[in-house]
Amino acid sequence: MTTPEAAPTAPTSSSTVTLVRRSKATGEERTFHLVGTAHVSRKSVEEVREMILATRPDTVCVELCATRHAALTDDTRWRSIDAASIVGEGRAGFVLATLALQSFQKRMGDKLGVRPGAELLAACDAAREVGAEVVLADRDAQITLRRAWANLGLAKRLVLGAGLFASALGTDAIEEADIEALKERKHVSDVMGELGRRLPEVKVPLIDERDSYLASGIEESPGATVVAVVGAGHVEGILATFGARVDRAALEAPPPPRVGQKLAAGLPVALALGLALLASSRGAAPMSLALAWVAPATAALGLALLAARARVETWLVALVTAPLLALVPSASSRVLGGLEVTLRRPSPDDGARLGRELSVPREALVNPIVRALVVAVVAELAASVGRLVAVVWLVVALARAS
Repeated sequence: MTTPEAAPTAPTSSSTVTLVRRSKATGEERTFHLVGTAHVSRKSVEEVREMILATRPDTVCVELCATRHAALTDDTRWRSIDAASIVGEGRAGFVLATLALQSFQKRMGDKLGVRPGAELLAACDAAREVGAEVVLADRDAQITLRRAWANLGLAKRLVLGAGLFASALGTDAIEEADIEALKERKHVSDVMGELGRRLPEVKVPLIDERDSYLASGIEESPGATVVAVVGAGHVEGILATFGARVDRAALEAPPPPRVGQKLAAGLPVALALGLALLASSRGAAPMSLALAWVAPATAALGLALLAARARVETWLVALVTAPLLALVPSASSRVLGGLEVTLRRPSPDDGARLGRELSVPREALVNPIVRALVVAVVAELAASVGRLVAVVWLVVALARAS
């Protein structure tokens, strides 16, 4: 653990800050060079190499976990993507969101001629050149995604998904100067502030928690001189957290189950049952009340899967089971998504092809893996919409029976 000893010196560039601290344990002075980068930036690659070669640090910390490091260095990883497990574990939505983000980054990198994350790989390479130890200082990406996804309700998931999908389809207006501008601390502050206002549930696990985790990892890394390479969006948060006590074990824990969300998920069913019983007691025909549940659930799921171009077998099963699946929309994702995976039989070659297709979203969308995930997500959304319409229908039926 270290304590503040001196204020940050003037940054060597607009995106670099140098901190000097004295260790409590040894009393020795330690120097930390915090390099803020853009993950798709040729200039960031150059700045990172220059900093490491000039300072010859004992340690280089990078904003990577083992999972992301493997993703950047192992081109065969896509062959092992398991659509059945993703659907079965209820992760189809955030895996699709992740693929959309990766598609955006890949297309942006192709346009600018820089591989996403190239500056982090350059930092690892330069560290080896000078004999520095490399520390993967970030929290596991899967934990971050799960904590972020768990914070979102259905409406916010739709907003986030729509935004990522729109981003995946368009990068033509982005220029290299725009990327470099995002490294400026004023622009970073504006972007982080906007994210906090629009999606605070995402900003906390995606940015704030990782700021603390990264700061702790950087501070606990060995050596008198440390270079830390992180996205520019993390620099201010790391500076604010540096020196504070951080419970890394708590930040590494999977998201706890949200009792409120589970209760809210069951509320429409309880409300529909109560409305049906009340309307029946006032003379409403049982068949009309049953139709109020069956018709919206079946129509919503049938039309949605038709639009999602699900397999005919999946569509027929959906029509038969829709009234039951509407009771628990997440079950529709697992049941119908799982059936779609079984019917499409994604292969390792489909996974390998998906890795290449991310730069062409229209090609990625017809990949069997993506198609199965889309069906799983659409099924859950449609089941939720169907039961919402059913509740409204039952309210109308009750009003007419009164």
